[in-house]
Amino acid sequence: MTTRPLRTERTTVKRLPKRARYEREAVYRILDEGLVCHVGFVAGGQPYVIPTDYARHGDVLYLHGSPASRMLRTLEGGAPVCVTVTLLDGLVVARSAFHSSMNYRSVVILGTATPVTDPEEKLPAMGALVEHLIPGRWDDVRRPNPKELRATSILALSLDEASAKVRTGGPIDDEEDYELPMWAGVVPLEVTPSKPIPDERLATGTRPPRYVSAYRRPR
Repeated sequence: MTTRPLRTERTTVKRLPKRARYEREAVYRILDEGLVCHVGFVAGGQPYVIPTDYARHGDVLYLHGSPASRMLRTLEGGAPVCVTVTLLDGLVVARSAFHSSMNYRSVVILGTATPVTDPEEKLPAMGALVEHLIPGRWDDVRRPNPKELRATSILALSLDEASAKVRTGGPIDDEEDYELPMWAGVVPLEVTPSKPIPDERLATGTRPPRYVSAYRRPR
């Protein structure tokens, strides 16, 4: 893993800079916990933001989808891209509407993605995408066959320009508002998996593996 700084002129946080994080470890922790990213790009003169899943492997972020995807076709052509990931940790209930907020951890990544065409990289990249969603699953699933590999486009985005922004703690009210007779604090939020639901055609006697029955996102 490289130690090159992530902070550039483009990724320097201007609004509330005290909340900024530029260390790779801080950025990567957020990426590893998140499940969905939003990919911003311009195609045909029109801006788009598309949600999709992703995976980080070392200093590279992988995106994938159908070769017919407008997003992937545009990015394969060298278009600049902005990828964001946000984790919502809580609702900050302040005494005033103005200071009501959210606790969150977010990442913004800028760069240019490149197609992954070498099978020696493409298959591990697909494994990284599966493992990011459900760690441990890649060793259990059937590997993609050549037809499925051809039907999947994967792009690699080097993590060279990025920043994180984090808000934690309770409300920050105006001093005169602290005496107001109303509740204030934080409503914590987190991703909590429910009991797994078996497929209707699951083979009799097949039990869920522990990585499914005890599924948790990394923190």
